Amino acid sequence: MNKSKINYIVDSLMLLSFLATSITGGIIFFFLPSGVKQGRFQEFMGVEKQIFSLVHDWAGLLLIILVIVHFLLHWGWFTIMTKNLWQKDETNN
Repeated sequence: MNKSKINYIVDSLMLLSFLATSITGGIIFFFLPSGVKQGRFQEFMGVEKQIFSLVHDWAGLLLIILVIVHFLLHWGWFTIMTKNLWQKDETNN
Protein backbone atom coordinates (compact mmCIF):
# COMPACT_ATOMS: atom_id res chain seq x y z
CA MET A 1 0.00 0.00 0.00
CA ASN A 2 1.44 3.38 -0.91
CA LYS A 3 1.84 6.34 1.42
CA SER A 4 -1.10 8.28 -0.06
CA LYS A 5 -3.55 5.46 0.67
CA ILE A 6 -2.21 5.06 4.20
CA ASN A 7 -2.54 8.82 4.71
CA TYR A 8 -6.13 8.74 3.46
CA ILE A 9 -7.06 5.88 5.79
CA VAL A 10 -5.37 7.46 8.82
CA ASP A 11 -6.97 10.85 8.13
CA SER A 12 -10.42 9.29 7.63
CA LEU A 13 -10.14 7.34 10.88
CA MET A 14 -8.94 10.49 12.62
CA LEU A 15 -12.03 12.35 11.41
CA LEU A 16 -14.37 9.59 12.59
CA SER A 17 -12.61 9.38 15.95
CA PHE A 18 -12.74 13.17 16.34
CA LEU A 19 -16.46 13.22 15.56
CA ALA A 20 -17.17 10.39 18.02
CA THR A 21 -15.16 12.11 20.75
CA SER A 22 -16.78 15.49 20.10
CA ILE A 23 -20.35 14.23 19.90
CA THR A 24 -20.13 12.00 22.97
CA GLY A 25 -18.31 14.75 24.88
CA GLY A 26 -21.04 17.25 24.01
CA ILE A 27 -23.76 14.81 25.07
CA ILE A 28 -22.01 14.08 28.36
CA PHE A 29 -21.38 17.77 29.06
CA PHE A 30 -24.76 19.19 28.09
CA PHE A 31 -27.29 16.38 28.59
CA LEU A 32 -25.78 14.09 31.23
CA PRO A 33 -24.30 16.28 33.97
CA SER A 34 -22.47 14.81 36.96
CA GLY A 35 -24.42 13.08 39.69
CA VAL A 36 -27.17 10.51 39.57
CA LYS A 37 -30.71 11.89 39.75
CA GLN A 38 -33.15 10.10 42.07
CA GLY A 39 -31.02 6.94 42.27
CA ARG A 40 -31.53 6.05 38.57
CA PHE A 41 -29.05 5.64 35.77
CA GLN A 42 -28.80 8.71 33.59
CA GLU A 43 -29.85 8.14 30.00
CA PHE A 44 -29.95 10.15 26.79
CA MET A 45 -31.86 8.76 23.81
CA GLY A 46 -32.08 5.38 25.56
CA VAL A 47 -28.32 5.04 26.09
CA GLU A 48 -26.77 5.19 29.56
CA LYS A 49 -24.12 7.74 30.47
CA GLN A 50 -21.65 4.94 31.17
CA ILE A 51 -21.78 3.86 27.49
CA PHE A 52 -21.27 7.41 26.26
CA SER A 53 -18.27 7.75 28.60
CA LEU A 54 -16.78 4.47 27.42
CA VAL A 55 -17.12 5.41 23.72
CA HIS A 56 -15.77 8.89 24.47
CA ASP A 57 -12.69 7.55 26.25
CA TRP A 58 -11.81 4.91 23.63
CA ALA A 59 -12.42 7.27 20.70
CA GLY A 60 -10.18 9.83 22.41
CA LEU A 61 -7.38 7.30 22.88
CA LEU A 62 -7.70 6.20 19.25
CA LEU A 63 -7.55 9.85 18.18
CA ILE A 64 -4.31 10.37 20.13
CA ILE A 65 -2.72 7.32 18.49
CA LEU A 66 -3.86 8.38 15.01
CA VAL A 67 -2.53 11.93 15.50
CA ILE A 68 0.87 10.47 16.41
CA VAL A 69 0.79 8.23 13.31
CA HIS A 70 -0.27 11.23 11.18
CA PHE A 71 2.61 13.27 12.56
CA LEU A 72 5.09 10.45 11.85
CA LEU A 73 3.80 10.09 8.27
CA HIS A 74 4.46 13.80 7.73
CA TRP A 75 7.79 13.95 9.56
CA GLY A 76 9.79 14.79 6.42
CA TRP A 77 7.51 17.69 5.53
CA PHE A 78 7.62 18.96 9.12
CA THR A 79 11.43 18.96 9.28
CA ILE A 80 11.78 20.70 5.90
CA MET A 81 9.26 23.39 6.85
CA THR A 82 10.97 23.93 10.21
CA LYS A 83 14.34 24.38 8.50
CA ASN A 84 12.82 26.77 5.97
CA LEU A 85 11.21 28.86 8.69
CA TRP A 86 14.46 29.36 10.60
CA GLN A 87 16.72 29.72 7.58
CA LYS A 88 17.89 33.23 6.71
CA ASP A 89 16.31 34.68 3.62
CA GLU A 90 19.31 35.35 1.37
CA THR A 91 17.35 37.54 -1.06
CA ASN A 92 16.91 40.27 1.57
CA ASN A 93 20.65 40.63 2.35
